Amino acid sequence: MIDPSTIFTTLESEVRSYSRNWPTVFDTAKGSWIRGEDGREYLDFFAGAGALNYGHNNDVLKRALLSYLADDGITHSLDMHTVAKRDFLTAFEENILRPRGLDYKVQFPGPTGTNAVEAALKLARKATGRESIISFTNAFHGMTLGALSVTGNSMKRAGAGVPLVHATPMPFDNYFDGVAEDFHWFSRVLDDSGSGLNRPAAVIVETIQGEGGVNVARPEWLRALADLCAERDILLIVDDVQMGCGRTGPFFSFEVAGITPDIVTLSKSIGGYGMPMALTLFKPELDIWAPGEHNGTFRGNNPAFVTARVALEQYWNDKQFEGDTLIKGSRVAEKLTTLADDFDGVSTRGRGLVQGLAFEQPDLATKVCSLAFDAGLLAETSGPSDQVVKLLPPLTISEDELDHGLSVLAEATTRAFGA
Repeated sequence: MIDPSTIFTTLESEVRSYSRNWPTVFDTAKGSWIRGEDGREYLDFFAGAGALNYGHNNDVLKRALLSYLADDGITHSLDMHTVAKRDFLTAFEENILRPRGLDYKVQFPGPTGTNAVEAALKLARKATGRESIISFTNAFHGMTLGALSVTGNSMKRAGAGVPLVHATPMPFDNYFDGVAEDFHWFSRVLDDSGSGLNRPAAVIVETIQGEGGVNVARPEWLRALADLCAERDILLIVDDVQMGCGRTGPFFSFEVAGITPDIVTLSKSIGGYGMPMALTLFKPELDIWAPGEHNGTFRGNNPAFVTARVALEQYWNDKQFEGDTLIKGSRVAEKLTTLADDFDGVSTRGRGLVQGLAFEQPDLATKVCSLAFDAGLLAETSGPSDQVVKLLPPLTISEDELDHGLSVLAEATTRAFGA
């Protein structure tokens, strides 16, 4: 019999990562807190990598879920019609699409964000008859082969083991630190018959690159990108897997730019309770799939439909939740700016409740996260050199909890600098 204290290192693959940075065995969680089996509590500024926007074991969502299960509600249905799916679609139309004037068809591509991205890429190619996809530097879109082809991180790309083709990276907003116009190269090669660039089927973009280092695209940059795509008959895909569902304030992160993408991908917090669920949204004229042409066994996760519906009805039936998130985000940004001013080589970035503390010395970000964990705070690093401490607290977090976590972060930063 394997010793329980070594079961993870003995049986689990070396591919595990978060458990290396947070060496404890977690047992229970509630709201903004997660607890180890030793009883120690940690304030969660990670929130399941953005999958727990409404916190751990949210009471409103849990009651609905437990009631559904107690009544022997359907749990698995592929793409069959169910009451739970109908109720979710109704809530999504009434609380999200209609108030924003959005006319999208809804596809359930599978349980994860990378499933949603794969469906988006396949649909764009099918609709246009073209192969190439334009992505951006430092992008992250998932770990399956199609999603990896439009991901920038070299380590993750190398894991594919095969060439990743039919995708071309372009510079994300401010990639050249303002010394060159970001769209000059892109528009020039699109219009130059000698550039060697095939006209793409689509452009895929994150409005804020979470894994890429909390890189925020300006609204005017996003509008220019949308205009460029429209003028050249190129589909615009916005990957809102991590930044959607209110992370930046509005339900969709692209709302601030006033654009309407052709295709949108959602996952992570769309299920509400942290259960697997993903959506690919697209304009009706793009709904050219043949029945079953893109499918998956677990695209009908009915318990997730239940908690997703309740989350929409509870938090998105008016503007209050969005406003609260923006207020909290401003509070975090203000405190991080004050902290950054105290140390050389530290800067801030973010919008809403995705915020980053960037270090010119990348190792300091890892050190800060390690010290924060020792003091009872979960936060991860992001960026090509892991140079950014990325903060993704639950959107339901209280101001007192925010202040506590930011105090822990400030102390960890001070200690990291040896001050």
